[in-house]
Amino acid sequence: MSFLPAEEQLEILRKGATEILRVEELKAKLERSRSEDQPLRVKVGFDPSAPDIHLGHTVVMRKMRHFQELGHDVIFLIGDFTGLIGDPTGVSKTRPVLTRAQVEQNAETYRKQVFKILDPVKTRVEFNSQWLASMSSEDWVRLASKYTVARIIGIHEFLYPLAQAYDSVALKADVEMGGTDQKFNLLVGREIMREFHLEPQVVLTMPLLEGTDGVEKMSKSLGNYIGINETPREIFGKILSINDDLMWRYYELCTDLTLVQIAELKKGVAEKKLHPKQAKVDLAKRIIADFHSAAEAAAAEAEFERVFVSRETPDAVEEVTLPCESAPLWFPRLLVKVGLAKSNGDATRLINQGGVTLDGSRVDSPGLELRADAPAEHLIKVGKRRFIRVRFR
Repeated sequence: MSFLPAEEQLEILRKGATEILRVEELKAKLERSRSEDQPLRVKVGFDPSAPDIHLGHTVVMRKMRHFQELGHDVIFLIGDFTGLIGDPTGVSKTRPVLTRAQVEQNAETYRKQVFKILDPVKTRVEFNSQWLASMSSEDWVRLASKYTVARIIGIHEFLYPLAQAYDSVALKADVEMGGTDQKFNLLVGREIMREFHLEPQVVLTMPLLEGTDGVEKMSKSLGNYIGINETPREIFGKILSINDDLMWRYYELCTDLTLVQIAELKKGVAEKKLHPKQAKVDLAKRIIADFHSAAEAAAAEAEFERVFVSRETPDAVEEVTLPCESAPLWFPRLLVKVGLAKSNGDATRLINQGGVTLDGSRVDSPGLELRADAPAEHLIKVGKRRFIRVRFR
């Protein structure tokens, strides 16, 4: 295969990256790869701690695809063994210790989703239980002896980066990528590779993508995520809800536009030649096209305009059928029953904020009672995007 010159490859690989340790080593590896006509082995590990992939995960995956497009071998490593340990990085509550059944189920879900981003023909999928599960206690002691830390930590904290580092040894990785929160673990990999007389891997870290709130990193547990398996309508609405500054961050990390192209868009907005909303619409359509199709992206835009600009009802509305009751039904209680509110108090708050409509009219009082003693049908809307049609039968 004919590889691009090292400098041209570096320009592509630097886009969006937070840090490359070390750039000169990566350049040397790229030059050697080109002269020997041998692709680099690029490793990224994913612990199957959550069954669904969101845009935050795709930041690193998109960089994996860049390596693929440059002709290199990408190893998608599913940490089915390390998933049983749990990652202590940042003492995160989003990385719990999982059971074997959970790990296997989530790993299979990962495999089905990653090929929306990566080329399946050019992706090598591995499971680290292949080499870690067979290690004896003596093997673990020998591995632990090869690395020391300057602070007192729990054994649990020590084992995880060691196991991840040994993955790099087993795979003879040239490059390992991860989020900035994984930097320590990735650097341990460099050191352990030296101990096994292997050329140390280059470490490339990518930033953590902020969620739709623009503050915390994207996380399903925080409710600020955009899942790649969500419907085009849901993805479109969530992207249109982010603030204008965050939009540019998503352009850089969640699309393949060059920095020059993004700068041109920014300039257009600054000079009022391009409306920020249109830039956001274009962003949403690009992301939806990546994970669904361009046709579905266009349909999501049309649906959004119809529902939120023209104030019409969406084509597809969830329906709930409830049995008739002899006594009137307190409206906040109905919102809880159909899943539009978490509690009566939450329902009352939503009504008082003016965010609830019943059959097209705003509900002004949480004291509203609805007759439920005969067959009837009502359309309830909460907020901008949540519709439910309730039928009493």
